[in-house]
Amino acid sequence: MAKSNLLNTSTATFLELIGNGRTYRVPPYQRDYSWTEEQWEDLWTDLTELADHPEGTHYMGALVVESQSDRDFAVIDGQQRIATLSLLALAVIAYLQDLADAGTEPAANRERAAALRAKFIGEKDPASLVEASKLALNATDNAFYQDYLVQLRSPLNARGLPKSNRLLWECFSYFRRQVVVWLGTPADGTRLARLLSEAAGRQLMFIRIVVDDEMNAYTVFETLNARGLELSATDLLKNYLFSRLRTPADLEALQRRWASLMATVHQERFPEFLRYHLQCQMPRVRSQRLFKLIRETVRDGAGVFALLEALERRAEVFAALFDPQHAYWIERQGSAGHVRGLNVLRVRQMTPLVFAAWERLDEADFARLMKLLVVVLFRYSAVGGLNTNALENVFHEAARGLLDGQIRDPAGVFEVLRPIYVDDARFEQDFARLAPDLSGQGKKLVRYILARLESDASGRPCDPDTDPGTVEHVLPENPSAAWEADFPRETWDRSTNRLGNLTWLEPALNRRVGNGDFATKCEAYRSSAYALGRQLADMAGEAWTPARLEARQAQLARRAVHLWQADFA
Repeated sequence: MAKSNLLNTSTATFLELIGNGRTYRVPPYQRDYSWTEEQWEDLWTDLTELADHPEGTHYMGALVVESQSDRDFAVIDGQQRIATLSLLALAVIAYLQDLADAGTEPAANRERAAALRAKFIGEKDPASLVEASKLALNATDNAFYQDYLVQLRSPLNARGLPKSNRLLWECFSYFRRQVVVWLGTPADGTRLARLLSEAAGRQLMFIRIVVDDEMNAYTVFETLNARGLELSATDLLKNYLFSRLRTPADLEALQRRWASLMATVHQERFPEFLRYHLQCQMPRVRSQRLFKLIRETVRDGAGVFALLEALERRAEVFAALFDPQHAYWIERQGSAGHVRGLNVLRVRQMTPLVFAAWERLDEADFARLMKLLVVVLFRYSAVGGLNTNALENVFHEAARGLLDGQIRDPAGVFEVLRPIYVDDARFEQDFARLAPDLSGQGKKLVRYILARLESDASGRPCDPDTDPGTVEHVLPENPSAAWEADFPRETWDRSTNRLGNLTWLEPALNRRVGNGDFATKCEAYRSSAYALGRQLADMAGEAWTPARLEARQAQLARRAVHLWQADFA
């Protein structure tokens, strides 16, 4: 294939994929086999339905391969599907041989088994008469696949196998059982052979995408919105790094350290982690450029281990940043509450700055910085609703300043962040209009806000995660007609979730008042242990009206200005 081509795309049946002497190799350090019975059952159901409808087809998705030669390909994405179909083929072949051994059409069934083996598993070289397997799996799985499954040998101790080897064996065994049940008695070898050669071989359709190098493979991943995109991107990055090493000792060392790194940051989040790591040094690193940047900067084994060491230093911080219960925060209680706040806000663009602060600031200043980030992001994103994409350059600049020594403390960081710090007047105005969505993550945000307001009003801690208080709607979510006298019906929809219409209340009291009238609710608020409820009853008078809701929300907005206030503003 010409190197100028980005990719070559075609539609192919499974038999067309593996025919004409083509072989497929899973790169040695690709993911292990991981499919389980859920996926095996889906495939089996599809195949048996196809067997009953010979004119039908089933789409198996895209198979992305890198061309090594006209007949040899490295599997970039699709290895789980190809491996599983090969195991299905082996299960069919094994049962045909069993039938022959049991005296059922022995000659015909042995001939069927041999023909299917040549088509789906491997062909003998006409010169050497050595069978060449059409599929080679990764470093963990290939020996077991070739020495046991391809040879139809049973392992002595299946339970003692590595997890992925055991899954391969269980998959083969699953299809063996299904084949026996599906075929029934009397066993018809012709029908069984047709299941594999026709339903699997000609009715399963793939989109075959052939790329000419790793760079183009990565581009495909960034442009295809396919299942497993992030995992496949991680695999491709990993394979490139392993390809830069030359000695077995280096490969073994990288394998150990890579496994430890993935256990910390998790495979599906690795591209995000890598992107934020790179953003400490360069602005606006896009996911689409990750592979290109690594190719440009990591060219040999020394570069691989230098990158790995840098990632290892930041991996635990990355994991801890999105886990308020992480062990890191046990000894840094001053930061723990701010980590919880950042997780409620669900903004991640500040991650490079957190990396830099962890490495350059002492414990007290790190806690001050985390508080600053909560304040800045709460004003900017949660309340202001501004575009978080604009944050990346600012956080990069602050991170770079800390790492280069130009910034030495949180006050210096604030000067860089000042352009994204929403001023008091704008913040108070935004807060006075706040009406969060109470579904999903919005509910956590409301609990966080009300808990902070309750702490300020009562002078005692109120943790949104552990406090038993519930969110109470003054104007109920489903008001009765009685509310219409003081609160016009046409304003209900836009008023229910206004922050001024919400308060913190004990669960028992909340259940008691339900959708009751305002007088009943006020009585519960006055008896509440929560200051927010008592203050609401004092200011509301005898009726809850749109004007009183506005007045209360304006009051809360003024309190929010000093609660979410930067120490350096």
